[in-house]
Amino acid sequence: MPTRILPAVGDADAVRSITTLLSQLPDAEPVAPVVDSTQLIDTLARLASESVDELPEVVVVHERIGPVPALELIREVALRFPAVGVILVTSDASPGLMQAAMDYGARGMVALPLSYEELASRVQAVAQWSVGVRRHLGAGADVFTGVGGTVVTVSGAKGGVGTTLTAIQLALAAQASGRSTALVDMDLQTGDVASYLDVQFRRSVVDLAAIADISPRVLADAVFRHDTGLALLLAPAEGERGEDVTDRAARQIVSALRSRYDVVVIDCGAQLNGAGAAAVEMADRALLITTPDVVAVRGAKRAVRMWDRLQIRKAEETTVVVNRYSRATEIQPPLIQKITGTAVAATAVPANFKELQSVVDAGRIHELESKSSVKQALWGLAGELELVKVPEGAQKASRMRGDRGSVNFRRRKEGGG
Repeated sequence: MPTRILPAVGDADAVRSITTLLSQLPDAEPVAPVVDSTQLIDTLARLASESVDELPEVVVVHERIGPVPALELIREVALRFPAVGVILVTSDASPGLMQAAMDYGARGMVALPLSYEELASRVQAVAQWSVGVRRHLGAGADVFTGVGGTVVTVSGAKGGVGTTLTAIQLALAAQASGRSTALVDMDLQTGDVASYLDVQFRRSVVDLAAIADISPRVLADAVFRHDTGLALLLAPAEGERGEDVTDRAARQIVSALRSRYDVVVIDCGAQLNGAGAAAVEMADRALLITTPDVVAVRGAKRAVRMWDRLQIRKAEETTVVVNRYSRATEIQPPLIQKITGTAVAATAVPANFKELQSVVDAGRIHELESKSSVKQALWGLAGELELVKVPEGAQKASRMRGDRGSVNFRRRKEGGG
């Protein structure tokens, strides 16, 4: 049986040299290379959703892959796809780097410039290891799930647009539908999830920042179990401690949560830091909340462009959610879509703060009445994002009678109207 090898190489010259050499290996079947970390994870997730057997036996990661650093990328692949063996290709073949690569989950390392004999030997050993792991997992039926939970980040175009409210209600909707859900406050300096849910808990996301290997027990100690069933990972009470949560720590925390919960909702706030950027980059869905006014829409456009410049997320991979919407507003969702270059959620959230004021002031946002138009819209948004599963018949009925709590608009295929 041929060994399927997936190269992850960002440099064009390195792609040619690596793929040429891989194609010469006996019983090797190189697949089309991926050029960055996002494409690698997306490719593996798509293959894993079909079957473990569809995954390549070996992934070759070049040291200059980006935007996620090579070692961090190896850790994520090892956590999410344990039946895939990873080989690091690097110009630094020092014992220190080799030990670090092994600690992060690599199964081997090959030095540059590439040697045919060394590469062939390493690929063969890693492929045999991968086949053995799959044979073991095959006996355990559903032991391996591959893709893991769904990660959704919620960011604000500016402060005060409803980012935290949106994140909390999305998480509540997912939890109420029977999916295990974690809500993470990654707004490290000014996070208010604890205030909205009337929670006092001494542990926070900072307690996980310095831990090299987050075990289920360590994660459980840092998480607060709310009365609603939500698992809360809160921002630190002292905002200055948020600096301890680096982008590397954030990636490890998100990966650990993804492997243990069906849905992970992350409130990233309106200020971009390294931890928030890492979360947005890793997310399956990245939401950007705006209100239909000039200042907020400009903020949304600025955030989308910054994410693109920093190679965090492309505009077309971002979904804008319009909050405090009414038909009387001059700026309508299709115009926001045109300005930002992003997708815009079909569900817009109506402006009705009267419904929210009493529960917000009491810190009991989870007790918002079901008949609230804001809650209906946000839970409808959760359905649109597939965080909850709605029966086919119920979806059709909802479209026929209209949802009082959400405002849906139909995008025209042509004309941009």
